[in-house]
Amino acid sequence: MILGEGDRTAIPFRDGNPARLSYGSEDAAIGAGFASAMARGPWEPVAADPESLALLALAERVAASDITVLINGPTGTGKEVLAKAIHMGSTRRDGPFVAINCAALPETMLEAMLFGHQKGSFTGASSGGQGFFRAANGGTLLLDEIAEMPLGLQAKILRVLQEREVVPIGGTVPEKIDVRVIACANRDLQGEVTAGRFRADLYYRLAVFPLATKALTERPGDIAALTAAMVLRHAGTRSILPWITCEALEILTDHDWPGNVRELENVLQRALLLAPGDVIDAEHLIFDRRPEMRQERPDTLSNIVQMHEFQAIRETLAECNGSRIETAKRLGISERTLRYRLAKAREQGDDIAQAISA
Repeated sequence: MILGEGDRTAIPFRDGNPARLSYGSEDAAIGAGFASAMARGPWEPVAADPESLALLALAERVAASDITVLINGPTGTGKEVLAKAIHMGSTRRDGPFVAINCAALPETMLEAMLFGHQKGSFTGASSGGQGFFRAANGGTLLLDEIAEMPLGLQAKILRVLQEREVVPIGGTVPEKIDVRVIACANRDLQGEVTAGRFRADLYYRLAVFPLATKALTERPGDIAALTAAMVLRHAGTRSILPWITCEALEILTDHDWPGNVRELENVLQRALLLAPGDVIDAEHLIFDRRPEMRQERPDTLSNIVQMHEFQAIRETLAECNGSRIETAKRLGISERTLRYRLAKAREQGDDIAQAISA
């Protein structure tokens, strides 16, 4: 099968039929992303950037133990996905994985939701409640946005971690629990400790093994892999996966992603709706706001590479008497990619092509 320009085929596993994938060197990044997503599954952690690959390797080693983990990182960078991967890689994988967002529940409810309660222990408690700690027994409990937890409740969490037992609200007898705790925070917990908003003793109890996720702009090498995985994730019943063109991938890579991976997923879900055919192109990408080129000093590595690229295109165009077809062939890129590079050069005021022939 042929997708778009060239021999680009991506067919996922369907009805017992094997997956099929073929692509050329120009599409290596997206092709490798599809290969990884098909092999590992679309909901597994995705990485291609060296630092992200190192983080996943470290998480795999952490999973083999039973220590408490603290994951720090900006909102939308995949902290919960990493936490679930640690759970699934551990000996607790057959036990429950229970996630609670500490910022999503009011303080009055949070304690009862965590520790459980007995019937009649407070107004409205017409029946008993198990609580998340007991629900996660034998498995893993994820405490997301733990920086939002009130100080008074932090002391009770500390006791649970130390004693490995909970006392339900209204109860008097502690109950033993076997739970691995993973905590996530989008703020610097050490800074919160210094500011008096987080208990130092709880911080050190949680941060037995700290991990950190980074903003998407700090790991651009992951964008192609994430893009392929999300196309596979949200392609529904399509028998052929839409291919992401080089132009679309470059736009995605140039975006500054204030919403991180979550924003990227939104953009790709829209693109899948707008691209009913076999290709996701630049015209199918709709952002919450217009993408802006990152503001970089002229001497940054990215700009140096870009200036050399523009110079190479300019010289090759001159040698080919302005022919785009011949220029693309000599540079080893498609005409579509060349057109995108030329448009990008013009946007930045580069006089890259005074006269270009067909």
